[in-house]
Order: sequence, then C-alpha cells, then structure tokens
Amino acid sequence: MTQSTRVDAVSAEGAGFGADARTGHAVIALEHVSLAFDHPVLEDISLTACEGETLAIMGESGTGKSTILKLILRLLVPDEGRVMINGEDITHLSFEDALRVRQHMGMVFQSAALFDSLTVFENVAYPLREHTTLDEREIDARVRQKLEFVDLPPDQVMDQLPAALSGGMQKRVGIARAIANDPRILLYDEPTAGLDPLTTGTITRLIRKLQRELHVTSVVVSHDVRSSFHVASRIALLAERRIVCCNTPEGLEASNDPYVRAFLGGQ
Repeated sequence: MTQSTRVDAVSAEGAGFGADARTGHAVIALEHVSLAFDHPVLEDISLTACEGETLAIMGESGTGKSTILKLILRLLVPDEGRVMINGEDITHLSFEDALRVRQHMGMVFQSAALFDSLTVFENVAYPLREHTTLDEREIDARVRQKLEFVDLPPDQVMDQLPAALSGGMQKRVGIARAIANDPRILLYDEPTAGLDPLTTGTITRLIRKLQRELHVTSVVVSHDVRSSFHVASRIALLAERRIVCCNTPEGLEASNDPYVRAFLGGQ
C-alpha cells in the first residue's frame, strides 16, 4: 500500500484531521503545513487540538514530532501552510507578537530543563518574574500553589537544587514551572522518557489532572503508547513525514491498517 493510499484508508476509518473531529473551538490548528531543512521533514500536515482536549503525537524517531511543537511555539516557520493559535495565524508574526502568543503556552521538556544553579523556588518563579508584574509575596504564593498542584511539598523542596531531586520530582518541578503563568496551552516533549514505570504512572496521572482541573489544551509528543493511550483524547500517528492516522485511542486500537497494527504491536 502506498503512503497516500494508506492515509486515505485510515482517514476513512473516522480519523478526522480537522476541527470537526471534536465539538468545540480549535485552539491549535496546523493547515497543510510542510517544512524542509536539508530534506523534507513534514509534508502537508493538517491537525487540530480543540479546547480542553489532549492530543498525543506519536511516531518513530525522526518523523518530525518535536518539530510540530516548535511550529506551535513559533520557533520554526513552515515553508507552506499555516499555524493557527486561537484563530490567529502566527506564521508570519513579528518576534514581539510571537512572544505575546507564546506567553499563553507552557512547555514541559524531555529532560525537565531546569536551571541547575537555581533552587526549585527560583526555577518555578522564573517565568513569573520574566512575564508578570506580581510582587514577591504573590510570587511566593503562586510557586507554592503550583508545587502543591504537582504533589510536591513546597516547604521541603523549594530550597533544594534540582540535582538533589529524583528524575520524577524534577519532571514535576518542570510541570509546575510550565503552569506557573496559568497557560491555556500545554506542550509536552516526551514527558515520560527515561522514567521508571511507577514514576511514569505518576506523570501520566498528573497530565490527566491538568486537563481535568485546569481545562488546558495539551499536545503530548511521546513514544510511550501506554501513557499516550491513558492521557489522549486523540492520537496522531506520524510516518514518512505525514499523518497516517488521527483517531481516538479506541479507534487506533481498532484500526486494520498494517502500519498502525505494526506500530502498536512493536511498542
């Protein structure tokens, strides 16, 4: 089966790449996006994440999953197509306007990406000092609130350096920092990579808690099939620079497409 035929076949199973895949407002929309560096990376990608849903993007290494996050953050500009955030085309925004849009997003990095020389408190407070006018009392209260939300006791961890924390605790501090500004969009790059099964379960439940209680719109890039199936409203599967399937976890499991079956069976 050719690539284009496979995409058409899987789409016919009810994948739904557009905003009508779910009821509600499309917070993030990629419209016929293509991007190449020395070689093509993404070709004719159309994808949406609607208000309050968690969209997982999966695929083999090197298929362009993290590139999609950079396009949403407007760190990259597509060669063709548009990237829409809350109905606004961010493709050709100025640097200042791109920063304005980005301030409504939180990013959780694969390695937590904490500042090693700063305490937990200073790490979580960093975006508040950079992007808000909160005073020190308000910043202290906000940091405590976010640490408690990710199930970290503020009085025990705020003065610690990241190196003194476990990998799972560092990841939770990274999430606390990502939600410090109360973003409406959360982006995760391999949030469970390198974690043991118990800690993976903790992070998975936390992602679900964020969606349920904060009603954020989330995009999760992951290799972790089990975690993705637990957190995602829909899952987009990338292969050969294109989306070969975008469906609910149940729809993906029920797919008869050979590539989808092979991908899920190989995990």
